[in-house]
Amino acid sequence: MKVMYQSTRSANAKVTASQAILKGLAEDGGLFVPDKIPALDVSLDAVAKMNYQEMAYEVMKLFFTDFTEDELKTCINRAYDSKFDTETIAPLVDKAGAYYLELFHGATIAFKDMALSILPHLLTTSAKKNQITNEIVILTATSGDTGKAALAGFADVEGTSIIVFYPKNGVSAIQERQMVTQKGSNTKVVGITGNFDDAQNGVKAMFNNKELARRMNEKGYQFSSANSINIGRLVPQVVYYVYAYTRLLGQGVIQKDEPVNFVVPTGNFGNILAAFYAKNMGIPVGKLICASNENKVLFDFFETGVYDRNREFILTSSPSMDILISSNLERLIYRIAGEDAQATADMMNALSGTGKYTLTPEMKAQLTDFVGGWASEDKTAVEIKRVYEESGYVMDTHTAVASAVYKDYREKTGDTTKTVIASTASPYKFGTSVMAAIDSKYKGMDDFALIDELCKVSGVKIPQAVEEIRSAPVLHDTVCETEDMQKTVESILGM
Repeated sequence: MKVMYQSTRSANAKVTASQAILKGLAEDGGLFVPDKIPALDVSLDAVAKMNYQEMAYEVMKLFFTDFTEDELKTCINRAYDSKFDTETIAPLVDKAGAYYLELFHGATIAFKDMALSILPHLLTTSAKKNQITNEIVILTATSGDTGKAALAGFADVEGTSIIVFYPKNGVSAIQERQMVTQKGSNTKVVGITGNFDDAQNGVKAMFNNKELARRMNEKGYQFSSANSINIGRLVPQVVYYVYAYTRLLGQGVIQKDEPVNFVVPTGNFGNILAAFYAKNMGIPVGKLICASNENKVLFDFFETGVYDRNREFILTSSPSMDILISSNLERLIYRIAGEDAQATADMMNALSGTGKYTLTPEMKAQLTDFVGGWASEDKTAVEIKRVYEESGYVMDTHTAVASAVYKDYREKTGDTTKTVIASTASPYKFGTSVMAAIDSKYKGMDDFALIDELCKVSGVKIPQAVEEIRSAPVLHDTVCETEDMQKTVESILGM
């Protein structure tokens, strides 16, 4: 069954998976969505016996139907290799009454590695399939983790270059250090004076600039995206939800057809949307619990049916969730609008105009799969300390937001369904906040001294990704105003 892709904002001609991956964003500003979500065509019992790579193929082949078996398996095997520090790729850890799905065992110790390890291979394969001769310029905005994972994935990949914009004062010290020390002759990192939403809006504006695209083409360049707006980022994320469910099934923790809840710390909505896609493929998922930090625009959306970004932007200890415009929510809006592209476009236009839109009662009634929750900074810190003291398990701030939201949800509802929490980053990435939560005596300590203390406290070896940036030289120090992002790109590309 061939799956094609269409924009959320118009009924334009459909494109293949490889074309959607290459474009990143549709020409009308919409996001590419599959024209159908395919059902898993192997039994869950069979999948439970597969390793991560085998299972990734069974999921991705259903979405990327214009890739040959050899092309797709080559991409998968190159992505999920020894750069992950555990053979299982995504371990499930049973601690403090939940199963933590550790998605941070890749090269940059964050869940973005799960998709950004494979995206460069999908993209270069797509370019060959479509006879693209231009250099592909990966243009990306990051709230902390996507940037480093994309840089690591695309560094020195032939036929590509990558430019990453990040909020200069809106990421952790380790996140920034990881990016500005990135090697690779084709990599550029730029800090901006605004926040993540400003960076994301600037990137989207460049994608939608037809005159810029024309001039780039003349110079032999074309844009693509490594953000989760790219369907080549989203589909690989579906895999680990199928993986988590079938591991529990294979271990006898759950019985056949028994539902499992997923709790996902959420900013741009891509990660939890992948869980929703897994459910629609036939995985028995109960509730999808959407966990927000103090930037709780998504919590308010699920409570009221109104998406309203007109609020104070708060810098928190979970910066990858410091987002007020959740781009991937557009894919869900399109679905609950009955795949009405015009209705979706009207809502997105309202969001960019007045900063808000309201669901119809019929649309809101289709959100029963989702539950919203949020955790304050204090509650996040308390949760890190609670889980550590109860079980010895140390988690990062984003995972702690999800864990705190799950604790509240369970107490409020009495729901005892077995639950998986997406653990999206290593605690080493946010050592300052994590260690201060465990014991106030660590407040004010040097970032790298804290890393050593975290190693003692957690009993977990310091990841190579952290060790290698201790003494690495800063290679990227460009900072620009938000309004100068396009000028900066043109300068980098020699235009």
